[in-house]
Amino acid sequence: MDLGDCYRLLGLRSGASFADIKTSYRRLAQQYHPDINPDDKKAKDKFIALTEAYKLLLTVVPPEETFLNSSRSRTSWYDDLKTSPQEKAPAATTVKTQPPTTPKPPHLAEIEQRLKWKTYEQLQRFLKERRFPQAIALAEALADRLPADPEVRQWQAIAYQIWGRALITQNQLLKARIYLKKALKTDPHNKTLWNEVQRDFQRLEQVF
Repeated sequence: MDLGDCYRLLGLRSGASFADIKTSYRRLAQQYHPDINPDDKKAKDKFIALTEAYKLLLTVVPPEETFLNSSRSRTSWYDDLKTSPQEKAPAATTVKTQPPTTPKPPHLAEIEQRLKWKTYEQLQRFLKERRFPQAIALAEALADRLPADPEVRQWQAIAYQIWGRALITQNQLLKARIYLKKALKTDPHNKTLWNEVQRDFQRLEQVF
């Protein structure tokens, strides 16, 4: 079951908030619960699938009300990530977020910022633990939620590149090429990232 299936099972769009996921699961779980449908095998199977989807989404969608403060610069996290014990990931260019042209209500902007930086912390953990599919899903979900945020776009591109490098090491060369191209497409104006990905492509050609 992939993340798209999970969202569809819960009747949600990709990138739905933690609160929406929780609300939808509770509603559907009550509807299909075996205690309410004791002789209905389809309802039981549906309940099991809903529960699995809910648990998977909880691993990639952080609670909005939780916010971890970081004492260091948040845009410097890429410097600390390593794609292998011998190879340190290149530093990405700091991208300054431009103020929105239309100010949002303070409470909404605050919630989005808390979600953004909580997701940032979780993305770091996934990448350091080499849990690349979860990291990609998390970055893509945040990008769907905040499509105009340049920092989010940068994190998404870096996640693609790191997985691409890992795939080269695993000799999954075609898949590696796909994710390296996605990195360039996601953040095409990041010169540092562009140069690093070009070196990754050169490495790919040497392996082929």
